[in-house]
Amino acid sequence: MSKTQANTKVTVEEKRFKPTSNFVQENQKSLLFIVGAILVMIVAYIAYQKFYIAPQEIKASNQMHVAQDFWAKKEWDKAIKGDAGYPGFQKIIDDYSNTKAANLAYFYLGTAYLNKGEFQKAIDNLTNYRGGDSMLAAEAFGSTADAYVELKDYDKASTYFKKAADKANNKFLSPLYLKKLGLVYETQNDNKSAVEVYKKIKSDYPESTEAQNIDEYIARIEAKL
Repeated sequence: MSKTQANTKVTVEEKRFKPTSNFVQENQKSLLFIVGAILVMIVAYIAYQKFYIAPQEIKASNQMHVAQDFWAKKEWDKAIKGDAGYPGFQKIIDDYSNTKAANLAYFYLGTAYLNKGEFQKAIDNLTNYRGGDSMLAAEAFGSTADAYVELKDYDKASTYFKKAADKANNKFLSPLYLKKLGLVYETQNDNKSAVEVYKKIKSDYPESTEAQNIDEYIARIEAKL
């Protein structure tokens, strides 16, 4: 390789790596600004959680216990609207949004409306619940399905009963929601899907309460096929 060729190769290599170096140098102020902005956002988020959300969480939890007592006693109106200076679940949601307490209040509020026969309000609140507890989440799905059954929206009811059974994933709630799913299929005259669900209860949850007389359901549906 000649000296001229070697110099040309070095020049090409320098040009290959030079743009990155130039970009950093030319945009150093912009990059520092971006990094600084990200750090400010992180600090602001931590401060928001610590100095705003955390105190709100405590206040909401302290105030919600009375509404929970009303709910447990099936005093649905008081649970929803509050009583004697104590807020109901609706006010907890309105005043303490973005807290875990407000999220839990959606579950209580939805089931209260379900028991009052206000099915669309039940659905609106139950579907806003975002719980990490699989049992409560399953119950929220199941109650949503119950509300859709009352509204005769069987397609959505079946969707939510499936979600409830899958989310519960246990021998207590899953067969209950599967049986309700089978009954919805029967209402829709989808006997094939109904018998499949009933057989799933028999095979997967043989010790459940629902399995005790499931053979009767299977025989009744198979007679129609």
